[in-house]
Amino acid sequence: MTTKRILSGMRPTGKLHLGNLHGALKNWVNLQNENNYECFYFVADWHALTSDYGDTGQILENITDMVIDWLSAGLDPQKSTLFVQSKIKEHAELFLLLSMITPLPWLERNPTYKEMKEELTNRDLSTFGFLGYPVLQAADIIIYKAHGVPVGVDQLPHVELTREIARRFNFLYREIFPIPEPLISDVPKLLGIDGRKMSKSYGNSIFISDTGDELSKKIMSMFTDPQRMRKTDPGRPEICNVFSFHQLYSEEESIKEIDVECRRAGIGCIECKKRLAARITEGLKSVHERQEYYRSHMQEVSDIIEDGNARAEKIAKATLGEVREAVKI
Repeated sequence: MTTKRILSGMRPTGKLHLGNLHGALKNWVNLQNENNYECFYFVADWHALTSDYGDTGQILENITDMVIDWLSAGLDPQKSTLFVQSKIKEHAELFLLLSMITPLPWLERNPTYKEMKEELTNRDLSTFGFLGYPVLQAADIIIYKAHGVPVGVDQLPHVELTREIARRFNFLYREIFPIPEPLISDVPKLLGIDGRKMSKSYGNSIFISDTGDELSKKIMSMFTDPQRMRKTDPGRPEICNVFSFHQLYSEEESIKEIDVECRRAGIGCIECKKRLAARITEGLKSVHERQEYYRSHMQEVSDIIEDGNARAEKIAKATLGEVREAVKI
């Protein structure tokens, strides 16, 4: 079977939460463990500047913390290339060349561009960098000639724009880039402790690194069925955020029991949350053990990043050589 290269990245905007773990990281780990994929995962620090350009003080620290979270979740530097975007300057040159051929309306119709401008009203996002970040994203992907991009359904427009840009380059110059396919993952929708989308900006996240009292405190404050005001009220597990976490962390028999007992008011929300805290603590035990290891072996983390940068740079330089030849520049 032919090995296919895949690529994905994350912005270093702070601690990773359980939404990141189940929405992306677990899928990344599964893909690296399949023999037919060559995996490249990168820290998108330039992308962090598109919305957080006014406050860059934490980016360097966040890069290291995020790579530690990746390694703790099970990414293996022997199987996956882990690297930092800004260390591979070829991304920036390809971004510049692609920006010359990308029609402005393609960027203006990007749904995420509109949504983030409406959502992040406390920041001035009327910048060229923010409008053009999908072009940088396209450069990130195609410079490695990636065949696949693991994404959730909400990110499909970004992959489609990358496909359009790659087709346009191939048509104008010569065929260098494969047209990447989205690899749709079945992402469980995890809400934050307040019932909204789990997000660092909302302050409602359960972080991968949370342990002990901090973890229990967050779980005990989680929103449940709004119509269940008393323990004697029957619950509706299908709309309860706590139950959605049980479906990820509890054993099948326990999930069935909680479903039945909640509906007949045989178990209260407090007891249900206590059980969940114990299950998440157990489920993240190996993750937390690896976090402790890497935090006490920071040189090893630095070496992993440096090695990944070198591997990525070699491929990026080769691709950019082809691009320059094709563009005749």
